[in-house]
Amino acid sequence: MSSLIRWDPFFRSEPLTNAVDRLFESPFAPVWRRAGMSGVDAAMDMYETEESFVVKISAPGVKPEDVQVSVVGDKLTVRGEFKSDEKIENGQYLCRELARGQFTRSVTLPGVVRADNAKAEFENGILTIAIPKAEEAKPKVVKVMSK
Repeated sequence: MSSLIRWDPFFRSEPLTNAVDRLFESPFAPVWRRAGMSGVDAAMDMYETEESFVVKISAPGVKPEDVQVSVVGDKLTVRGEFKSDEKIENGQYLCRELARGQFTRSVTLPGVVRADNAKAEFENGILTIAIPKAEEAKPKVVKVMSK
């Protein structure tokens, strides 16, 4: 038994390009490649405090000496590399999802910063970068007076 469905010429269930992309995807491709991302990506969080902007980047297995952090104007750029020296002698991979290769993350900071006072440190695979705000970027408190 079948049911009738009203045809709507303005309804598109999925763009044609998405359907074609899915057609040629490998079901065994890593998740980040299936999602349309290219290369390796490092997850990032960013937040601000009263004194600084803080960026945290997940980089497990990356050595501090293999990371470059630069601040130019209001743009923070982090470059690094996930390295893998592991070789399998008597077997073959059935699945490979661990990140490997170079990554670059750039973000525009939402205010004026003092880049010369920035600090970066690694702990448990998390790179934390704290960039102090310039005085003009810090919130100003204006006291309201009554007449």
